[in-house]
Amino acid sequence: MNDAPTRGYGKDVGNKTSLRVIAHSSIQRILRNRNELLNMSQGTVFIFWGPSSYMRRDGKGLVYNNLQLMNQILPQLKVYMISRHKMLQFDDLFKRETGKDRKISNTWLSTGWFTMSIAVELCDRINVYGMVPPDFCRDPNHLSVPYHYYEPFGPDECTMYISHERGRKGSHHRFITEKRVFENWARTYNIHFFQPDWKPESLTINHPEIKPVF
Repeated sequence: MNDAPTRGYGKDVGNKTSLRVIAHSSIQRILRNRNELLNMSQGTVFIFWGPSSYMRRDGKGLVYNNLQLMNQILPQLKVYMISRHKMLQFDDLFKRETGKDRKISNTWLSTGWFTMSIAVELCDRINVYGMVPPDFCRDPNHLSVPYHYYEPFGPDECTMYISHERGRKGSHHRFITEKRVFENWARTYNIHFFQPDWKPESLTINHPEIKPVF
C-alpha cells in the first residue's frame, strides 16, 4: 500500500507487488521513489484514491495532473483512479458497517480500508499479513512495534491507532474500528490473518456488534 517498499524487506513482505493501492497524500513520496516503486514495477496495477478535489480533471486536480505526467514518462504503467461515485460507495459501506457517517464523524478512511474492500470484490481468498486483531492494543503486555515496518524509528503502532481512534478535532483514521469491520467480514468471506495468526472472535454478548468509540 502507498509507498511501502519491498526492496530490502523481501523476507517479510515478498518481492512481488501485483496491486498497489495509493492514497492521494502519498503521491509525492511515490514520485520521489519512482525508481523503485514505478520503474521496477511495470507489471503492477496502481489504484489511486482521494477526495474529488485531488482527482478533478480540469487542470486543478493534483493527483490527476501527476498521473498524467506519470503516464507520459512511463506509458506502460497500469494506473487507475477510484471514481467519485465509487468513493461515495466506500463511504456508504463504512456507514453500513459502523453506523457512523464518515463526514459527520470527521473520519478519513484508511488506505487499508480501500485495499480490503477492493480485495473482497476481486479475490476468492484473502490472506492478510501483519495486521493485528482489533483488541491487540488493549493487552498491557502487547509488543511495541513501529507503525510502518520500513520506519523502525517511527511512531509506535498502538500509539497511532489509539490517538486516531479517539481523536475528535480534525479528521482521523479509525484504524481499530476498521479492524473490527475486517474481523466481521472474515466471518462471512474467505479472509485469513497471519503474522500474527488470529481468527475472528465468536459473536458473544461481549462483542454483539461494532460500536465505534469516536
